[in-house]
Amino acid sequence: MTDVTGAPVDVLHTLFHSEQGGHEQVVLCQDRASGLKAVIAIHSTALGPALGGTRFYPYASEGAAVADALNLARGMSYKNAMAGLDHGGGKAVIIGDPGVIKTEELLLAYGRCVASLGGRYVTACDVGTYVADMDVVARECRWTTGRSPENGGAGDSSVLTAFGVFQGMRASAQHLWGDPTLRGRKVGVAGVGKVGHHLVEHLLSDGAQVVITDVREDTVRHVIDKHAGQVTAVADTEALIRVEGLDIYAPCALGGALNDASVPVLTAKVVCGAANNQLAHPGVEKDLADRGILYAPDYVVNAGGVIQVADELHGFDFDRCKVKAAGIFDTTLTIFARANDDGIPPAAAADRIAEQRMAEARGH
Repeated sequence: MTDVTGAPVDVLHTLFHSEQGGHEQVVLCQDRASGLKAVIAIHSTALGPALGGTRFYPYASEGAAVADALNLARGMSYKNAMAGLDHGGGKAVIIGDPGVIKTEELLLAYGRCVASLGGRYVTACDVGTYVADMDVVARECRWTTGRSPENGGAGDSSVLTAFGVFQGMRASAQHLWGDPTLRGRKVGVAGVGKVGHHLVEHLLSDGAQVVITDVREDTVRHVIDKHAGQVTAVADTEALIRVEGLDIYAPCALGGALNDASVPVLTAKVVCGAANNQLAHPGVEKDLADRGILYAPDYVVNAGGVIQVADELHGFDFDRCKVKAAGIFDTTLTIFARANDDGIPPAAAADRIAEQRMAEARGH
């Protein structure tokens, strides 16, 4: 089995022995009648019930799915800690192509799996799952967020995810150029789907020049048509990271975007995007710093969505959530300041702050 970089992974060693492990619980779920095969990973409940989305994806192997669940759950612990939420970190992955095997029966079976954990894990949307799916899951599981407003939920969390990333970009601009505006800055957005297209709108409203790419041609065409003359497109991510004069690169698709191949050729001065687990392996953050590229830690700037779904558990209020998501601006500046003070990359500074909050919650 392999991780996002293609490197071999020993899941049990990762879970029990490596710094990437330390998870409290990993649950394998199966329902043969519906075809459900899922993994639920709970990394930490130190700050409260684990909260994280459900990814529906055609993994190359079951081992790869487990490895992804472990990585994503750990990331959620740090994300929720940095977002100031009273939640630990968890994540679920459903194995398979959602366009082929997703059915009501499968989602209901998945809901029963989550419900069996008795509230230790609260689920929501992620890649391959949507608000309508969470409405179905919620019929079997009350620990479900990201539901439709018609069913007592907050709706699409990608709206505030994009807003939070935009705040992270503004903080990056403030730190690097002394002004939070993105006016006149050239921003490359890789992935203009659920989150990326909302981010494009924020950038255009602030006067940025926007260059996009996406693996789906129809998605690119939709954004180009909607913002005729305001957005340009390039063939792929390989082209985007090499765009001349790029100020900010925003990875908004799957993880591992920052790796040994991409970092040396990246023309941007800032990386700030919505994708989870952007650093392909430990050490990439130092490679970015050595090149003078400012990295806004992914789990900090993309926390707007989890802020929204967490609020749903207490009676959703969009304005309250937006105010909290706007705080990502100050949080990002705090991380940059801590990085400068400690002489470490921003990713390491964010980890230290998150780990301190979790340790204090555990009483040590």
